[in-house]
Amino acid sequence: MTTRPKVLFVCVHNAGRSRMAAAYLNTLADDRYEGISAGTEPDDHPHREVVEAMAEDGVTVDDTRGTLLTFDLTEQAVKVVGMGCAVEEACPALRVPLEDWGLDDPMGQPPEKVRAIRDEVRRRVRDLIADLDRERV
Repeated sequence: MTTRPKVLFVCVHNAGRSRMAAAYLNTLADDRYEGISAGTEPDDHPHREVVEAMAEDGVTVDDTRGTLLTFDLTEQAVKVVGMGCAVEEACPALRVPLEDWGLDDPMGQPPEKVRAIRDEVRRRVRDLIADLDRERV
């Protein structure tokens, strides 16, 4: 059995944007890639507004504790994507190139703002999948 290439999405709390991105990758990539997410200070649960906005789009974000960002996780990934929350400053030991998407934090935002962030995450994940597919050819 071949292991799917992993894409790691990171942010500080692993409760919003990184969870959205991993869930979309796992939903949209048709088992070609595996999306994982982590944070430098993971929260106990994903943000309620994120879970609700993703459910509106038919995507489940599990109500589980965030994952701590570790060196091992970064080593497993073919790509590491930051969400725009200064992960490199919070985790100076991060030694892999980090693509930063610079997205707003959905926590505490009104539903329309969370939906806009969600839609931008989905668009970027689709573009990322297309880029990864081209690289594999």
